[in-house]
Amino acid sequence: MPATILIVDDSKILRTMVRDALEADQHRVVEAADAGAALHSVDMMPPDLVITDVNMPDTDGITLVRALRERPRERFIPILVLTTEAGDEMKQRGRAAGATGWLVKPFDPARLRETVRRVLKPRPA
Repeated sequence: MPATILIVDDSKILRTMVRDALEADQHRVVEAADAGAALHSVDMMPPDLVITDVNMPDTDGITLVRALRERPRERFIPILVLTTEAGDEMKQRGRAAGATGWLVKPFDPARLRETVRRVLKPRPA
């Protein structure tokens, strides 16, 4: 089922690549170039999923994850981190902040799409 997905990355090229992969599954994609724009976008319309980079100019992605988890309305939105950061310490920081999953750039579009399908799959009641 198509979902609304917010992509947060300061790289326009990366946002376009992720958008192309997700739109292949008919998802509605919203883009933000930084954490401030992402929070504004979420205020306007909460997405079904957030995909964020870690290294951004204003606020890093881990701080964005933490900020979203502190908001009651966004507390349970799945958040995937898509970054060049592959170290265990950084992944642990992401998990501690509340990230749902971690993908490393460069990414495989098919793997991204499969991960998104898995994360968005409805849970049995």
